[in-house]
Amino acid sequence: MERLSKAQILIFLVSVGFIFLSPYIFEDYGMRILNNICIFIILASSYNLINGVTGQFSLEPNGFVAIGAYITALALLDEDMKFELFQLEDPAPWVLALHLDLIPALLLSGFVATIVAVFLAAPVFRVRGDYLAIVTLGFGFIIKVIAINSPEITNGSIGLNEIPSVINIYWTGGIAILTVIFMLNIIYSKYGRAMKAVRDDEDAASAIGINTFKIKTYAFGTSAFFEGVGGGLLAILLTTISPDLFTFFLTFQLLIIIVLGGLGSMTGTIIGTVIVIGGSEWLRFLDAPLNIFGYETDAHPGLRMVVFSAILILVMLFAREGIMGKKELTDIFKRKAK
Repeated sequence: MERLSKAQILIFLVSVGFIFLSPYIFEDYGMRILNNICIFIILASSYNLINGVTGQFSLEPNGFVAIGAYITALALLDEDMKFELFQLEDPAPWVLALHLDLIPALLLSGFVATIVAVFLAAPVFRVRGDYLAIVTLGFGFIIKVIAINSPEITNGSIGLNEIPSVINIYWTGGIAILTVIFMLNIIYSKYGRAMKAVRDDEDAASAIGINTFKIKTYAFGTSAFFEGVGGGLLAILLTTISPDLFTFFLTFQLLIIIVLGGLGSMTGTIIGTVIVIGGSEWLRFLDAPLNIFGYETDAHPGLRMVVFSAILILVMLFAREGIMGKKELTDIFKRKAK
């Protein structure tokens, strides 16, 4: 146990050190990719809590990310900018009155997403499995339709532009580290053990006295909070958002990340995020003309996604439970220490 604690401290210190040194290592393009990776670590680790740890096949992240993104954007834009941006209809009075600093805006985004998740829990968790996936998938579509048809709140299909860029790698990286630590503390707590029991056999968990609805709601609300915060950070990083940004493709990306890394593993989530988000950018050179041993090839737009997809297929063929399975990096250190 002593060695395990030292391993956890070492991993934490290495992560913090990397975040602080990254501006001196990477250029602007690399820093933008790193910021994006950190934000997706927040989104994917929170999604893994409900999908991987609790075992609920939920397809709702794009809805909660959209809620967080719009609330953060509206909170950071000042009144004059809102009047200038809203073209379809005048902004609602409460939209004009909403103006917060960064941290309160992110917290508000998370709390609103949590409140919506708690209200959704009652109808959503009346079903299981594929039916749960269909219900939560419908929620994501509903949020998108509301965003398009509420021009007085979201500026409709035009979206919001010129969102103040008030974050850097210290914000995104710091929040990503805190999110992973928070998730690990939940997983190793009594609530985490109850979530795993629900995942493995919900009927057996209910028979031994676990309130399965309460546990699933707790996981759903916690996941929604961090998805809302991550959505707010994503809006600030992009400085522009629209309903088309929050389609099922966003949920699909997160699903690939957690399955590739390992359902229920936060270490796997980090590895999967680096591979999926970072790899899709780092392989961009494949789309341009290449010089292979003196032979010039033509440009092949989309080739990077073919290569990237082949890499994913190979990984999943040889790692059926994902790269880490259900294990964490500290579990490996613990086993070696024994």
